[in-house]
Amino acid sequence: MKIEIVENNIVLVNPSNENFEIHPLWLRERAKTESLVDKYNDQRLYDPSQLDQKLKIKKASMSNGNLNIEFTDGVKFEYEVNNLIYEINKKEPIENVVLWNSSLNKKPTAVYQKDIFETKAMYDLLQDFYKYGFVIFKKIPTEDNYIVNFANSIGTIRPTNFGESFSVKSVPEPNDLAYTSIALTPHTDNPYRKPIPCIQLLHCLENEVKGGLSTLVDGFAVAEYLRKNHKDIFEILTKTKVRFRFVDKSIILENWGELIELDENKKIKQVRYSTRLDYVPALEKNELTLFYEARKLIADLYASSKFEIRFRLNKGDLLMMDNHRLLHGRTSYDTSEGKRYLKGCYIDHDSTEGKLRHLERKFSLKWKK
Repeated sequence: MKIEIVENNIVLVNPSNENFEIHPLWLRERAKTESLVDKYNDQRLYDPSQLDQKLKIKKASMSNGNLNIEFTDGVKFEYEVNNLIYEINKKEPIENVVLWNSSLNKKPTAVYQKDIFETKAMYDLLQDFYKYGFVIFKKIPTEDNYIVNFANSIGTIRPTNFGESFSVKSVPEPNDLAYTSIALTPHTDNPYRKPIPCIQLLHCLENEVKGGLSTLVDGFAVAEYLRKNHKDIFEILTKTKVRFRFVDKSIILENWGELIELDENKKIKQVRYSTRLDYVPALEKNELTLFYEARKLIADLYASSKFEIRFRLNKGDLLMMDNHRLLHGRTSYDTSEGKRYLKGCYIDHDSTEGKLRHLERKFSLKWKK
């Protein structure tokens, strides 16, 4: 893709040999002189909807990879061509997703350092996070609530009724099966919330037991497998909304959603799955028969050795995973063997995406503001 000028005042973009003209107002809205935007926050000091609708480009030229524009309202600005192409491409800083199954040999892992959050290494780790849906940090300090400091260094924690952070360990009278020692089948967290938490962090503070292995499944990989090999099943799972419900002594939370949710381009947007909390709607009998068959197949795939990976979280390990993409679980363990204690919390996608864009700008990677 390239930008070229015709007759000194027409700016054309050439994607795949099909030229289109950049609208003068589109360019004018992106002019950032000191009188147009605040130098501290980059926000406009004017309302672009009030610009002259007949505004035109008076002069245009190229120099040193920049586009120089003078508009008919007198504003002049020098644009970086790479920035314009970045926006025209609707490009995100996130690299291509890598779908994986149990053959994944190398888990994305890094050794933690307290100044890592502002480094190129953190940029690479966040790219890995969006490629694989998870990363594992080693040697995180094992102070009881250090996870709060860690999470807030990336973004901002989203509190829930479980608190700002929560303790994953076996307790008497638990209000969630996570707080027991029984095995947890693959699931996504909190599908009953509005909105559903985006990213979960789990920090291992103690792990003295033989069992309690962590499990992960790439829900997007399973969904694409179904799309390719079981189209009818895939369609059922993308069309049927299921109610998810959480109940304890102080609150009842409910939300509806498809087990596989698609975006407007039929791309996998999110998976939901939790057999402890799902309630299938009372559809017509034949519809339900088909849905139960579809749910059985996706359940079998989620639990299969084809897609699930298992590993041990050791003391000081921190697992960060995309709750809209991955399913997680654990094997059972014996509390008489010792302690197994994880600390958890949630953050939103805009936390990691915002951090990624910041680091991309800081190190002049692909795009520069």
